[in-house]
Amino acid sequence: MKWPPGAPLMAKTAPPTGSPADLGRIDVVLLSHDEHIDNLDISGRALLADVPLTLTTPGGGERLGDGARGLADWESIELDRPGGGTVTVTGVPAVHGPGTREEVEPITGQVVGFVLTGDGLPTVYVSGDNASLDLVRQIAERFAPVDTAVLFAGAPRFPVIFDGALIVLDSAQAAEAAGILGARRVVPVHYDSWAHFTEGYAELTAAFTAAGLADRLDPGDRG
Repeated sequence: MKWPPGAPLMAKTAPPTGSPADLGRIDVVLLSHDEHIDNLDISGRALLADVPLTLTTPGGGERLGDGARGLADWESIELDRPGGGTVTVTGVPAVHGPGTREEVEPITGQVVGFVLTGDGLPTVYVSGDNASLDLVRQIAERFAPVDTAVLFAGAPRFPVIFDGALIVLDSAQAAEAAGILGARRVVPVHYDSWAHFTEGYAELTAAFTAAGLADRLDPGDRG
């Protein structure tokens, strides 16, 4: 990844609402990417040392070392569930900016999304820092409808990167992604507490309402 000269540092605007100690037992971490502090900060890196398995990008799997495994597009891993049975985690494509991976990854790096499936289990899609609805359509062709979509949003932009174009979904695109996936429930994340996010929960609510999907939006800890 090559962060352009003159690019601003990522500025935190609010403290976290919880601590690692609040999370309880963690069996697996699904990490969209390891190169940006708004996805993996210092305390997050410390946390990974005590987690048995971190699934992430192929490059991240190499950088993070023991306990980390990179997943290529459509590569799956089957994990044992604590109560019996298994869950399958499939790495799905994502791109962190406008354009093709060849254009974007030299600037913002690799990212990955995930789909979780299993017998008798709901299908869950975790988008990661993805900006491409075309890739969402590819994922929907294989997995839709999904029960829960965890969508990274926030409309983050940097004026000196890609001429200020979106590097993750905005609110309207998140609503469109929910429709493409046939998602029964949408949990939005990655939209507050950092200065580069240009849209928050109010914009998400307005976009989902305009799309006729307000009843699918889960406010999570805002409830």
